[in-house]
Amino acid sequence: MQNSFNPAHKPRRQGFWSWIFPRSLRVVCTIALISSIGYVGCAKSTPSHAQAQPPADSTPSTPSPPVQTDVAFYLTTPDRSQLLARQNVALLFSAAPIHQPVIEVDTTQTFQTMDGFGFALTGGSAYLINKLPPNQQNALLQELFGNDSNSIHISYIRISIGASDLNRAAFTYDDMPAGQTDTALQYFNLGADQYDLIPVLQKIVQINPHLHIIATPWSAPAWMKTNHSLIGGSLDTAFYGVYARYFVKYLQAMQAQGIPIEAITPQNEPLYGGNNPSMVMQAEEELRFVRDYLGPALRRAGLPTKIVVYDHNCDRPDYPLTILQDSIARQYVDGSAFHLYAGNIAALTQVHDAYPDKNVYFTEQWTGGPDQFGPNLAWDIQNLIIGATRNWSRCVIKWNLAADPNYQPHTPGGCSSCLGALTIGSDIVRNSSYYSIAHASKFVPSGSVRVYSTDLPALPNVAFLTPDGYKVLIVYNPSSADQAFQISFRGKQVSPTLPAGAVATFVWK
Repeated sequence: MQNSFNPAHKPRRQGFWSWIFPRSLRVVCTIALISSIGYVGCAKSTPSHAQAQPPADSTPSTPSPPVQTDVAFYLTTPDRSQLLARQNVALLFSAAPIHQPVIEVDTTQTFQTMDGFGFALTGGSAYLINKLPPNQQNALLQELFGNDSNSIHISYIRISIGASDLNRAAFTYDDMPAGQTDTALQYFNLGADQYDLIPVLQKIVQINPHLHIIATPWSAPAWMKTNHSLIGGSLDTAFYGVYARYFVKYLQAMQAQGIPIEAITPQNEPLYGGNNPSMVMQAEEELRFVRDYLGPALRRAGLPTKIVVYDHNCDRPDYPLTILQDSIARQYVDGSAFHLYAGNIAALTQVHDAYPDKNVYFTEQWTGGPDQFGPNLAWDIQNLIIGATRNWSRCVIKWNLAADPNYQPHTPGGCSSCLGALTIGSDIVRNSSYYSIAHASKFVPSGSVRVYSTDLPALPNVAFLTPDGYKVLIVYNPSSADQAFQISFRGKQVSPTLPAGAVATFVWK
């Protein structure tokens, strides 16, 4: 489904692009100034939330008349003076002499199809959103998942199967008193997620029925584990078959709630057992579980859900390769998922090149609080939005969507300094990861294809071709000085200037 553009969705896509390039001005458009986005385990720290207020209108109080341009230019600066703000500059393609650094975009050279960009919707995020007054909640969800000019068009989210460490308490969907088991899964239920996560998800799916959702457990029920605890331990081999049926029941239960789960991973961060909750699953164990139990169980149930293996750091590409080299397991596996708390993002290409018919996904990276807006924005853009997609990832998902000013909720022993893309307290603050994701999600819809752009170390960048034929180029300036450069497309150039430390998204037809 996500491999090609859905024709039934095309009217929405046309509406989506019409606010960038009005229908009557597809080639040379008149840019009307708009305000910045309105309503609504790891990284490091600094300025207080008091500095991170919701973005003010970046437009001057007496704006200049909009200029004609071929290229829409959206800018975020490290000092927050520009926050995804459209620039009123004339970028007109011409056969100008090349005398600056050049980024050539070539749409004839294509790479992976994109599923999208977004965040983890943790149970804690859903709890905070669900507490908002209805009008404010609806406006926020429209801003995040809607398809108009005030939205950032999130197209991919990650959720936990049972609790993650950013829930108010640890739980699974079949918790039993100590010493008891439930091999028939007769007590299975969606538990605490019925109060916050599922109601919020149902509203989101109404806003964007084409949303991609990947789900992963932090732990199996304690009675299925070797240590009988939700922290650490491994899946008892005696319960491999029961746990596979647990996944089937979960997928069926979510479908019954109107929430289709596109993909699952067998275990979040399977090589780390110190979180609450958590579970260790070595590569050979995950191989056996997927090959002999989970894959066959999903197939017997007639479920099209993709199985994505690993879901941990880039320092261990041997883990997914161990699973993929097994010919039987490989038939059940769609691809591999990665985080970047260790290793190099190029590990995604290593795994892709070994099995080019299997997909790679980037599914988690935190931002630590308090927010160092400029450095965090720069890191995300360079390593994830550019780095992960240049290394074949079909998605970029940040951890996590929302926290309160005290980085709550989280479980005892869970992440105590995880900064959300949103800080939800007395007001709603949009932090650095909101803008790093928005620079891609707002302009690169599902079904877009990554295309060639010059790999320029002085100006890291990545380019995409959307289903409607728009070209999108995301560029970061890592230097301490403003950088003039040229974008070259089909033998013609435009010449923007990117401020020091800033990120820009350029869009043209």
